[in-house]
Amino acid sequence: MSDLFNAIVANEVDGKSKGQLQQLSIDDLPKEDVLIEIAYSSLNYKDGLAVSGKGRICKRFPMVCGIDLAGTVVESASDKFSAGDKVLVNGYGLGEKHWGGYSQMQRINSDFIVKVPEAFSLQETMAIGTAGYTAMLSVMMLEKQGVKPSDGEVLVTGAAGGVGSVAVAILAKLGYQVVASTGRPETHDYLLSLGASGFVNRLDLSEKGAPLAAERWAGAVDVVGSQTLANVIAQTKRDGCVTTCGLAGGIDLPSSVFPFILRGVILAGIDSVMASMDIRIEAWRRLALDLPKNAINSASRTEPMSALPELAEQIVAGKIRGRVVIDVNT
Repeated sequence: MSDLFNAIVANEVDGKSKGQLQQLSIDDLPKEDVLIEIAYSSLNYKDGLAVSGKGRICKRFPMVCGIDLAGTVVESASDKFSAGDKVLVNGYGLGEKHWGGYSQMQRINSDFIVKVPEAFSLQETMAIGTAGYTAMLSVMMLEKQGVKPSDGEVLVTGAAGGVGSVAVAILAKLGYQVVASTGRPETHDYLLSLGASGFVNRLDLSEKGAPLAAERWAGAVDVVGSQTLANVIAQTKRDGCVTTCGLAGGIDLPSSVFPFILRGVILAGIDSVMASMDIRIEAWRRLALDLPKNAINSASRTEPMSALPELAEQIVAGKIRGRVVIDVNT
Protein backbone atom coordinates (compact mmCIF):
# COMPACT_ATOMS: atom_id res chain seq x y z
CA MET A 1 0.00 0.00 0.00
CA SER A 2 1.23 3.51 -0.79
CA ASP A 3 1.96 6.10 1.86
CA LEU A 4 -1.46 7.64 1.19
CA PHE A 5 -4.78 5.83 1.57
CA ASN A 6 -8.48 6.61 1.32
CA ALA A 7 -10.91 7.36 4.13
CA ILE A 8 -14.33 8.92 4.67
CA VAL A 9 -13.69 11.92 6.90
CA ALA A 10 -16.31 14.19 8.47
CA ASN A 11 -15.46 17.84 8.95
CA GLU A 12 -17.56 20.62 10.45
CA VAL A 13 -18.23 23.74 8.41
CA ASP A 14 -20.54 26.50 9.68
CA GLY A 15 -22.00 24.20 12.31
CA LYS A 16 -22.77 21.42 9.83
CA SER A 17 -20.81 18.25 9.18
CA LYS A 18 -20.61 15.84 6.29
CA GLY A 19 -18.39 12.88 5.49
CA GLN A 20 -16.37 12.96 2.29
CA LEU A 21 -13.73 10.77 0.65
CA GLN A 22 -10.22 12.08 1.17
CA GLN A 23 -6.66 10.82 1.45
CA LEU A 24 -4.73 10.35 4.70
CA SER A 25 -1.24 9.17 5.63
CA ILE A 26 -0.07 6.84 8.40
CA ASP A 27 1.21 9.90 10.28
CA ASP A 28 -2.33 11.30 10.38
CA LEU A 29 -3.61 8.32 12.40
CA PRO A 30 -4.14 8.47 16.17
CA LYS A 31 -1.38 7.25 18.49
CA GLU A 32 -2.93 3.92 19.49
CA ASP A 33 -1.14 0.62 20.05
CA VAL A 34 -2.44 -1.57 17.18
CA LEU A 35 -2.19 -0.71 13.48
CA ILE A 36 -4.78 -2.50 11.34
CA GLU A 37 -5.03 -2.82 7.57
CA ILE A 38 -8.81 -2.70 7.15
CA ALA A 39 -10.54 -4.92 4.61
CA TYR A 40 -14.21 -4.20 5.34
CA SER A 41 -16.51 -2.00 7.36
CA SER A 42 -20.30 -1.83 7.29
CA LEU A 43 -23.19 0.60 7.01
CA ASN A 44 -25.30 1.25 10.10
CA TYR A 45 -28.01 3.82 10.82
CA LYS A 46 -25.60 5.78 12.99
CA ASP A 47 -23.08 5.79 10.12
CA GLY A 48 -25.76 7.16 7.83
CA LEU A 49 -26.40 10.03 10.23
CA ALA A 50 -22.68 10.80 10.54
CA VAL A 51 -21.80 10.69 6.85
CA SER A 52 -24.92 12.54 5.69
CA GLY A 53 -24.68 15.13 8.45
CA LYS A 54 -28.30 14.50 9.43
CA GLY A 55 -27.33 13.74 13.03
CA ARG A 56 -24.64 15.03 15.37
CA ILE A 57 -22.84 11.71 15.76
CA CYS A 58 -19.24 12.94 15.60
CA LYS A 59 -18.05 14.36 18.91
CA ARG A 60 -14.95 16.00 17.43
CA PHE A 61 -13.53 16.90 14.03
CA PRO A 62 -12.00 15.80 11.78
CA MET A 63 -13.51 12.34 12.33
CA VAL A 64 -13.01 9.20 10.27
CA CYS A 65 -16.51 7.73 10.17
CA GLY A 66 -17.52 4.09 10.53
CA ILE A 67 -18.49 2.31 13.77
CA ASP A 68 -17.30 -1.12 12.55
CA LEU A 69 -14.14 -2.55 11.04
CA ALA A 70 -12.53 -5.88 10.22
CA GLY A 71 -8.98 -6.38 9.05
CA THR A 72 -5.49 -7.68 9.69
CA VAL A 73 -3.04 -6.49 12.33
CA VAL A 74 0.06 -4.91 10.75
CA GLU A 75 1.86 -3.73 13.88
CA SER A 76 1.12 -4.23 17.57
CA ALA A 77 2.59 -2.82 20.76
CA SER A 78 0.13 -4.95 22.74
CA ASP A 79 0.89 -8.48 23.91
CA LYS A 80 -2.74 -9.42 23.13
CA PHE A 81 -2.30 -9.16 19.35
CA SER A 82 0.37 -9.97 16.78
CA ALA A 83 0.95 -9.06 13.15
CA GLY A 84 -1.24 -11.23 10.97
CA ASP A 85 -4.13 -11.59 13.45
CA LYS A 86 -7.59 -11.25 11.94
CA VAL A 87 -9.55 -8.81 14.11
CA LEU A 88 -12.76 -6.82 14.33
CA VAL A 89 -14.04 -3.84 16.29
CA ASN A 90 -17.63 -2.77 17.03
CA GLY A 91 -18.65 0.36 18.90
CA TYR A 92 -16.52 1.80 21.72
CA GLY A 93 -17.16 5.22 20.20
CA LEU A 94 -15.56 4.48 16.82
CA GLY A 95 -16.73 7.06 14.31
CA GLU A 96 -17.86 9.26 17.21
CA LYS A 97 -15.01 9.85 19.69
CA HIS A 98 -12.35 7.68 18.04
CA TRP A 99 -11.39 7.43 14.38
CA GLY A 100 -13.36 4.62 12.79
CA GLY A 101 -13.54 1.98 10.10
CA TYR A 102 -14.13 3.92 6.87
CA SER A 103 -10.43 3.91 6.16
CA GLN A 104 -7.92 1.56 4.56
CA MET A 105 -5.65 1.83 7.62
CA GLN A 106 -6.41 2.62 11.24
CA ARG A 107 -4.74 2.62 14.64
CA ILE A 108 -6.98 1.21 17.38
CA ASN A 109 -6.77 0.84 21.16
CA SER A 110 -6.09 -2.86 21.82
CA ASP A 111 -8.78 -2.86 24.55
CA PHE A 112 -11.41 -2.41 21.80
CA ILE A 113 -10.35 -5.34 19.61
CA VAL A 114 -11.87 -8.83 19.27
CA LYS A 115 -10.23 -11.66 17.36
CA VAL A 116 -12.39 -12.86 14.47
CA PRO A 117 -14.04 -16.23 15.24
CA GLU A 118 -12.68 -19.02 13.05
CA ALA A 119 -16.17 -19.61 11.66
CA PHE A 120 -16.21 -16.23 9.90
CA SER A 121 -14.28 -14.51 7.13
CA LEU A 122 -13.53 -10.80 7.46
CA GLN A 123 -16.32 -10.06 5.00
CA GLU A 124 -18.81 -12.15 6.98
CA THR A 125 -18.00 -10.36 10.24
CA MET A 126 -18.98 -7.08 8.62
CA ALA A 127 -22.06 -8.62 7.03
CA ILE A 128 -22.99 -9.14 10.68
CA GLY A 129 -21.37 -5.95 12.04
CA THR A 130 -22.72 -3.84 14.87
CA ALA A 131 -26.29 -4.47 13.71
CA GLY A 132 -25.97 -8.25 13.87
CA TYR A 133 -23.97 -8.14 17.08
CA THR A 134 -26.68 -5.93 18.61
CA ALA A 135 -29.33 -8.40 17.45
CA MET A 136 -27.43 -11.20 19.21
CA LEU A 137 -27.21 -9.14 22.41
CA SER A 138 -30.98 -8.63 22.18
CA VAL A 139 -31.64 -12.36 21.79
CA MET A 140 -29.30 -13.14 24.69
CA MET A 141 -31.27 -10.66 26.83
CA LEU A 142 -34.58 -12.34 25.96
CA GLU A 143 -33.05 -15.65 27.00
CA LYS A 144 -31.68 -14.13 30.22
CA GLN A 145 -35.16 -12.88 31.10
CA GLY A 146 -36.64 -16.34 30.56
CA VAL A 147 -38.42 -15.92 27.22
CA LYS A 148 -38.65 -19.41 25.67
CA PRO A 149 -39.86 -20.59 22.24
CA SER A 150 -42.76 -22.35 23.93
CA ASP A 151 -44.02 -19.05 25.39
CA GLY A 152 -45.49 -17.86 22.08
CA GLU A 153 -44.88 -15.29 19.38
CA VAL A 154 -41.85 -12.99 19.45
CA LEU A 155 -42.04 -9.69 17.57
CA VAL A 156 -39.19 -8.00 15.69
CA THR A 157 -39.80 -4.39 14.61
CA GLY A 158 -37.90 -2.78 11.75
CA ALA A 159 -37.49 -6.37 10.64
CA ALA A 160 -36.11 -5.69 7.16
CA GLY A 161 -33.27 -3.55 8.51
CA GLY A 162 -29.86 -4.68 9.71
CA VAL A 163 -30.66 -5.49 13.35
CA GLY A 164 -34.10 -6.81 12.47
CA SER A 165 -32.93 -9.15 9.71
CA VAL A 166 -30.32 -10.82 11.89
CA ALA A 167 -32.69 -11.00 14.87
CA VAL A 168 -35.31 -12.76 12.74
CA ALA A 169 -32.75 -15.28 11.48
CA ILE A 170 -31.31 -16.05 14.93
CA LEU A 171 -34.67 -16.32 16.68
CA ALA A 172 -36.03 -18.62 13.96
CA LYS A 173 -32.93 -20.83 14.16
CA LEU A 174 -33.47 -21.11 17.94
CA GLY A 175 -37.07 -22.26 17.41
CA TYR A 176 -39.03 -19.09 18.18
CA GLN A 177 -42.19 -18.18 16.26
CA VAL A 178 -41.09 -14.85 14.80
CA VAL A 179 -43.50 -12.14 13.67
CA ALA A 180 -41.87 -9.39 11.60
CA SER A 181 -43.06 -5.79 11.62
CA THR A 182 -42.26 -3.88 8.44
CA GLY A 183 -43.84 -1.23 6.25
CA ARG A 184 -42.37 -2.71 3.09
CA PRO A 185 -44.49 -5.59 1.69
CA GLU A 186 -41.83 -6.19 -0.95
CA THR A 187 -39.55 -7.52 1.80
CA HIS A 188 -41.95 -10.26 2.94
CA ASP A 189 -40.40 -13.02 0.81
CA TYR A 190 -36.95 -12.01 2.06
CA LEU A 191 -38.09 -12.14 5.69
CA LEU A 192 -39.85 -15.47 5.14
CA SER A 193 -36.54 -16.82 3.83
CA LEU A 194 -34.90 -15.74 7.11
CA GLY A 195 -37.51 -17.57 9.16
CA ALA A 196 -40.37 -15.11 9.80
CA SER A 197 -43.71 -16.84 10.25
CA GLY A 198 -46.00 -13.81 10.09
CA PHE A 199 -46.16 -10.05 9.62
CA VAL A 200 -47.50 -6.90 11.24
CA ASN A 201 -47.72 -3.68 9.27
CA ARG A 202 -45.61 -1.06 10.99
CA LEU A 203 -48.48 1.44 10.69
CA ASP A 204 -50.50 -0.77 13.06
CA LEU A 205 -47.86 -0.13 15.72
CA SER A 206 -47.08 3.52 15.01
CA GLU A 207 -50.49 5.01 15.87
CA LYS A 208 -51.36 5.93 19.46
CA GLY A 209 -52.80 2.91 21.24
CA ALA A 210 -54.17 1.94 24.63
CA PRO A 211 -51.70 1.97 27.55
CA LEU A 212 -52.60 -1.68 28.17
CA ALA A 213 -53.70 -3.75 25.17
CA ALA A 214 -54.55 -7.40 24.57
CA GLU A 215 -51.61 -9.68 25.37
CA ARG A 216 -49.83 -11.10 22.32
CA TRP A 217 -46.03 -11.04 22.47
CA ALA A 218 -43.95 -13.31 24.69
CA GLY A 219 -41.01 -11.05 23.84
CA ALA A 220 -39.90 -8.48 21.33
CA VAL A 221 -36.82 -6.95 19.76
CA ASP A 222 -37.52 -3.28 19.03
CA VAL A 223 -35.32 -0.96 16.97
CA VAL A 224 -37.86 1.81 16.38
CA GLY A 225 -38.66 3.39 19.74
CA SER A 226 -41.30 6.07 20.34
CA GLN A 227 -44.97 5.11 19.82
CA THR A 228 -44.07 1.78 18.24
CA LEU A 229 -42.17 0.71 21.35
CA ALA A 230 -45.01 1.94 23.58
CA ASN A 231 -47.53 -0.19 21.67
CA VAL A 232 -45.26 -3.24 21.72
CA ILE A 233 -44.89 -2.94 25.51
CA ALA A 234 -48.66 -2.57 25.89
CA GLN A 235 -49.22 -5.80 23.90
CA THR A 236 -46.58 -7.89 25.70
CA LYS A 237 -47.67 -10.86 27.78
CA ARG A 238 -47.31 -11.17 31.52
CA ASP A 239 -43.61 -11.55 32.53
CA GLY A 240 -42.55 -10.93 28.92
CA CYS A 241 -39.48 -8.95 27.90
CA VAL A 242 -39.01 -6.22 25.29
CA THR A 243 -35.49 -5.23 24.27
CA THR A 244 -34.81 -1.76 22.89
CA CYS A 245 -31.77 -0.74 20.86
CA GLY A 246 -32.88 1.88 18.34
CA LEU A 247 -34.61 5.20 17.84
CA ALA A 248 -35.53 5.34 14.16
CA GLY A 249 -39.05 6.42 15.18
CA GLY A 250 -37.95 8.92 17.82
CA ILE A 251 -36.33 9.20 21.24
CA ASP A 252 -39.56 9.60 23.22
CA LEU A 253 -41.51 6.79 24.90
CA PRO A 254 -45.23 7.73 25.28
CA SER A 255 -46.03 4.76 27.50
CA SER A 256 -47.43 4.20 30.99
CA VAL A 257 -46.47 2.16 34.03
CA PHE A 258 -49.42 -0.22 33.53
CA PRO A 259 -47.59 -2.98 31.61
CA PHE A 260 -44.78 -2.95 34.15
CA ILE A 261 -46.80 -2.98 37.36
CA LEU A 262 -49.81 -5.00 36.19
CA ARG A 263 -48.05 -7.59 34.02
CA GLY A 264 -44.46 -7.50 35.16
CA VAL A 265 -43.23 -6.68 31.65
CA ILE A 266 -39.47 -6.05 31.48
CA LEU A 267 -38.05 -3.32 29.23
CA ALA A 268 -34.36 -4.09 28.68
CA GLY A 269 -32.00 -1.60 27.06
CA ILE A 270 -29.24 -2.97 24.82
CA ASP A 271 -25.96 -1.05 24.96
CA SER A 272 -23.87 -2.43 22.13
CA VAL A 273 -21.39 0.45 22.19
CA MET A 274 -19.87 -0.06 25.63
CA ALA A 275 -20.73 -3.69 26.39
CA SER A 276 -17.97 -5.45 28.31
CA MET A 277 -15.37 -7.49 26.45
CA ASP A 278 -16.68 -10.71 28.03
CA ILE A 279 -20.17 -10.03 26.68
CA ARG A 280 -18.77 -9.15 23.25
CA ILE A 281 -16.77 -12.34 23.00
CA GLU A 282 -19.81 -14.39 24.08
CA ALA A 283 -22.03 -12.62 21.54
CA TRP A 284 -19.61 -13.40 18.71
CA ARG A 285 -19.34 -17.01 19.92
CA ARG A 286 -23.12 -17.29 19.81
CA LEU A 287 -23.29 -15.68 16.37
CA ALA A 288 -20.94 -18.38 15.09
CA LEU A 289 -23.32 -21.02 16.52
CA ASP A 290 -26.78 -19.54 15.98
CA LEU A 291 -26.69 -17.38 12.84
CA PRO A 292 -27.09 -19.54 9.73
CA LYS A 293 -24.51 -18.91 7.02
CA ASN A 294 -27.20 -18.65 4.36
CA ALA A 295 -28.79 -15.86 6.39
CA ILE A 296 -25.52 -13.92 6.39
CA ASN A 297 -25.36 -14.15 2.60
CA SER A 298 -29.02 -13.41 1.88
CA ALA A 299 -29.16 -10.51 4.33
CA SER A 300 -26.12 -8.65 2.97
CA ARG A 301 -24.49 -7.12 -0.06
CA THR A 302 -21.09 -5.48 -0.58
CA GLU A 303 -20.63 -1.91 -1.83
CA PRO A 304 -17.54 0.26 -2.45
CA MET A 305 -16.50 2.92 0.05
CA SER A 306 -16.90 5.51 -2.70
CA ALA A 307 -20.67 4.88 -2.62
CA LEU A 308 -21.02 5.79 1.07
CA PRO A 309 -22.37 9.35 0.65
CA GLU A 310 -25.32 8.02 -1.37
CA LEU A 311 -25.79 4.95 0.84
CA ALA A 312 -25.85 7.15 3.94
CA GLU A 313 -28.81 9.08 2.55
CA GLN A 314 -30.61 5.82 1.74
CA ILE A 315 -30.25 4.22 5.17
CA VAL A 316 -31.45 7.37 6.96
CA ALA A 317 -34.48 7.39 4.64
CA GLY A 318 -35.24 3.76 5.51
CA LYS A 319 -34.48 2.47 2.02
CA ILE A 320 -31.79 -0.09 2.88
CA ARG A 321 -32.72 -3.76 3.21
CA GLY A 322 -30.59 -6.00 5.41
CA ARG A 323 -26.88 -5.40 5.80
CA VAL A 324 -24.46 -3.46 3.60
CA VAL A 325 -20.77 -4.41 3.79
CA ILE A 326 -18.35 -1.66 2.81
CA ASP A 327 -15.24 -2.70 0.90
CA VAL A 328 -12.84 0.07 1.93
CA ASN A 329 -10.40 -0.81 -0.87
CA THR A 330 -12.81 -0.05 -3.72
